[in-house]
Amino acid sequence: MTKSGTQDIDDFIYLISHDVRASVRALLELPQWIAEDLEEAGIKVEGSVAQSIDLMNRHTGRLDRMLVDLLTYSRIGRMQDIREIDVGAALAEVCDTMQLPSGFTLTQDIECGPLRIGERDILTLLTALLSNAVKHHDKVQGHIVVTAQTCDDMVILSVSDNGPGIEEEMHPRIFGAMTTLRPRDEVEGSGMGLANVRKIAEFYGGDARVGPSIYGRGCTIEVRLPRIGAAGPTGK
Repeated sequence: MTKSGTQDIDDFIYLISHDVRASVRALLELPQWIAEDLEEAGIKVEGSVAQSIDLMNRHTGRLDRMLVDLLTYSRIGRMQDIREIDVGAALAEVCDTMQLPSGFTLTQDIECGPLRIGERDILTLLTALLSNAVKHHDKVQGHIVVTAQTCDDMVILSVSDNGPGIEEEMHPRIFGAMTTLRPRDEVEGSGMGLANVRKIAEFYGGDARVGPSIYGRGCTIEVRLPRIGAAGPTGK
């Protein structure tokens, strides 16, 4: 597909997701308003009615997250400043925003220079990688290791965890859009996190891959991006 064709698709995704999300936000608020009106009228919200309202909230919340991630996907490489970004500083910002669960520890070893990348894209990339490691973990305690090193003309950014890992036959699927390896009732998510990771990597002339974890248990998601001066965004 040509660059202009890809941009047209991204524009379409952006416009549709933006407009639909306005309606979804209303659907998120309506069940709460209905419950409040019933309670003010002296009608206790319980039983099947409470369950139905909760189900509406969960499904509309899931749809809203999906639209947010689609908006993010459509804006990769666009609508932001592309400049030199310090990876360590970006990781610290993501950790402050995410607030990892109390049972998780994070070790980092950042030994690379700055990347030339969109200021929003680097945050999206790191957030998706850390969220993936936490969300799919099967224990309340976990370890995550983030490393970034320069190798020839590439910066290799990797995130390893000690979770359940990913079956090898599933490796080709994990970077696909709308892909979840477990039912959405078990793991909340739109299935767009690693799709965003791959798109970011490829836009800037790199790639993304999955491999074994340094712990033996779990997995490593590795993103390779050109170091400054090696190559520029491909725009694909």
